Amino acid sequence: MLAKSPSAATGRAGRASADTCGATARLQPARTVFLNDTTLRDGEQAPGVAFSRKEKIEIAEALAAAGVPEIEAGTPAMGDEEIETLRSIVSLKLPIRVAAWCRMSEEDLFAAVSAGVSYVNLSIPTSDRQLRGKLNRDREWALGALRHVVTLATKLGFTVAVGCEDASRADPDFLCRVAEAAKESGAFRLRLADTLGVLDPFSTYALVRRVANATDLEIEFHAHDDLGLATANTLAAATGGARHASVTVAGIGERAGNAALEEVAIALRQTSRAETGIDPCALRPLAQRVMEAAGRPMPRTKAIVGEDIFTHESGIHVSGLLKDRGTYEALNPELLGRAHRVVLGKHSGLAAISKALADEGLAVDEARGRAILARVRDFATRTKQSVSAEVLKRFYEDSFTEGALKRRHAAVMGA
Repeated sequence: MLAKSPSAATGRAGRASADTCGATARLQPARTVFLNDTTLRDGEQAPGVAFSRKEKIEIAEALAAAGVPEIEAGTPAMGDEEIETLRSIVSLKLPIRVAAWCRMSEEDLFAAVSAGVSYVNLSIPTSDRQLRGKLNRDREWALGALRHVVTLATKLGFTVAVGCEDASRADPDFLCRVAEAAKESGAFRLRLADTLGVLDPFSTYALVRRVANATDLEIEFHAHDDLGLATANTLAAATGGARHASVTVAGIGERAGNAALEEVAIALRQTSRAETGIDPCALRPLAQRVMEAAGRPMPRTKAIVGEDIFTHESGIHVSGLLKDRGTYEALNPELLGRAHRVVLGKHSGLAAISKALADEGLAVDEARGRAILARVRDFATRTKQSVSAEVLKRFYEDSFTEGALKRRHAAVMGA
């Protein structure tokens, strides 16, 4: 068989050498997009997910080790436990920005002071629907509240980013006014949030481009995956002028989740010619740790980090892959510290059987190979499992017994 990935052999992705991770990159990224991870805040808002302080600290350390430049580590307004957790993360002095998420209110801001963070994301509804329906307020109130709280935050020594909640349903002209007020009040960044996940890549690009052209604030885009477009929308936002992307590990988050850190990092590298500074080899162990803490299984087919993404069974694909890896390889697994893996099942062909046996030091002629292939397909259909090396060797040994019986039967019938 093709070499198994380190994760398949050890239960963790393992770190490939610098040569392995670096030599496989074909693209020369022209710019940098910064990934701001909100696993510890928005990711934890996924139903049933509740990280302990120890888990949050471990995840923060893993994010820093992976090269993530900024984390949104929690919501101080939740109370003392959240504040103490934030203080614990800040005290680690990791090479990473530690931000707190706050509503646009003095109360939330003073809770952030207690948490010891230096960065705050101050969020305010920007769509008329949310301003009226949630707060019974209007646009002018929103601008006034923003000016007051952001100014106060800067006086308190915070580095401030303003979050436009429900920006995807807001009037773009009003978003430009929000950006102007945020800039005048001392903010350095504006987050455009597709809070309900209603955008597509085309409307995302148009929205981000419109606001980015109206301000010199750094733009961040925050996507939700309700239509399965969070990663695509984030790439479109980067193309439209966003320098920052809000992500979560494995895409965990409220409702359908968020843009997945690992997908955005690799997709930007592979398709948009943008670098993120993220270590590709760290992505799988990071995702495994987060999903373990979240109490959720990792889908085997999860893009970038799933167990089966470099696993091949189809006879046509395996035959092509064995002849020329480029026939069925768009993403080099070595970039992620992994390798292609061939499994035997219902859709396997003779080439895969011969290669798998050769890997075990065994050889067969075509007739015996086809007999073994029939056994493999029958086994996979009955058990709903791939055929292991042990089972394959048993089929190989049985093929000699079956062949002898057939020859003896033919001799008797011909006598």
